[in-house]
Amino acid sequence: MSNLLRALAISVAVAALTTVVAFVVTYLTVPVTGIQVIGARMFPESEVWNAVPDRASLLTLNARSLEKKVESNPWVKGAIVTKNWDSGIVTVEVEERRAVLDGKVDGRRVILAADGTRLPGPGGADLERVELGEDLLGEIVEFARVLGSSGVRLDSVDEAGPGGIEATVEGRRVVFSGNVGAGQARALEEVMSEHPDAPIFDLRSPQRVVVGGPSNGGADGGGQAG
Repeated sequence: MSNLLRALAISVAVAALTTVVAFVVTYLTVPVTGIQVIGARMFPESEVWNAVPDRASLLTLNARSLEKKVESNPWVKGAIVTKNWDSGIVTVEVEERRAVLDGKVDGRRVILAADGTRLPGPGGADLERVELGEDLLGEIVEFARVLGSSGVRLDSVDEAGPGGIEATVEGRRVVFSGNVGAGQARALEEVMSEHPDAPIFDLRSPQRVVVGGPSNGGADGGGQAG
């Protein structure tokens, strides 16, 4: 029995020593010598440093796991981690979200990114405070989703009222209400390019993009574009 216990103890010791030696050799061979974060403005770079363990090795660092940890921050839309095997530097390239709505919804402040993610602050975005209810907030989130899936950029939500919601899309003024169809979103960019001098584009008619409209976009209850 004692011989068996001694043999087990030796096996455990050998396994532990092998693990330690492998760790040391791995670290000494390809250690992480530094971390570089690109594209971060609101995302705190310290989160990357905290996510990479001390004496980390390029061989054992899981790039996808690090990307997911960085992407768990609401400011980060996407992250790409690359390893430089010559210098030992890990580069984290961050694509940040940008606030498009600074809203006051039933007395509470709600800040949204273009993909509908709620952000902890405006992040320096120069946005007008828009007062709206939960129903209009839902329309804005759906509008942003449809635009995003169609490859159209939502810049900001500027005004909301009984006549609709006014927004800036690809640098142009757009008014909408209710559900905007995917076909409208796809057509919007083309119609905007065809009418470079139009003051506003109206999406309140189902399946249509109407060029023109009142100067205030109808968000205060003005009439619909003809």
